Amino acid sequence: MAHKAGFVNIVGNPNVGKSTLMNAFVGERLSIITSKAQTTRHRILGIVNGEDFQVVLSDTPGIIKPAYELQASMMDFVKSAFEDADVLIYLVELGEKELKDENFFEKITKAKIPVLLLLNKVDKGNQEMVEEQVDLWKTKVPNAEVFAISALENFGVPQVFNRILELLPESPPFYDKEALTDKPERFFVNEIVREKILIHYKKEIPYSVEIDTEEFFEEENIIRMRSVIMVERETQKGIIIGHKGSALKRVGVEARKDLEKFFGKQVHLELYVKVNKNWRSDERQLKRFGYNNK
Repeated sequence: MAHKAGFVNIVGNPNVGKSTLMNAFVGERLSIITSKAQTTRHRILGIVNGEDFQVVLSDTPGIIKPAYELQASMMDFVKSAFEDADVLIYLVELGEKELKDENFFEKITKAKIPVLLLLNKVDKGNQEMVEEQVDLWKTKVPNAEVFAISALENFGVPQVFNRILELLPESPPFYDKEALTDKPERFFVNEIVREKILIHYKKEIPYSVEIDTEEFFEEENIIRMRSVIMVERETQKGIIIGHKGSALKRVGVEARKDLEKFFGKQVHLELYVKVNKNWRSDERQLKRFGYNNK
């Protein structure tokens, strides 16, 4: 049989389940998932390999109108997802009526490649509601095939994956057949620490934070890591650390447990907090953290 390979890029509004869907396809927890919007900041590739196929999935930040330089860079990742896709997945959730950016919506409706519109979270509604929404989206995006799914429950996901395989072009693999992602190990350390901050802190704090893993040493039985939590203001530093360091300790303990699961071995994690003023609006800093790489 001929080998198939291609890029399948997932786009949609914040919090519709893009990361949950990609993790369901890949069978690994590559993208962090929280109930907060803008959890995903980068474009993350997850690679699914079979004997005669390689599906390169791309999770992207939720589509928003940017308010500062970091968000503008996040939207650049979304734009790039339109440029190299062989199949485009437009993910919407039950009850949703529109994409938050009309320009992106127009790109979807005028796409020259196959578009799969996935109506997610159907487990939260009844049959009548699901059918109404399917009809609505068939009208709004006539160039798309519409599927009703629940990424969290894995309902309908295998059928969508089978359809992706049918649509992929014949091609040799783009990545090593053992590869799971294009990101280095430190990236996942950063993301897992950031996930815990998104879970445990409120308001602006999670969005003012960036993680920089400065040290990553793998020994036979243990991986030693040292990560710095960057914040924009001194007051945020105090909130992250908490009373007698209790809040930071909780982040460290929970992150270490997840990192041990992810890497499959014992982890020693040191966390520090540092003030890095206005990093979200500083192009040089953003480049250093892997943004603005146009």
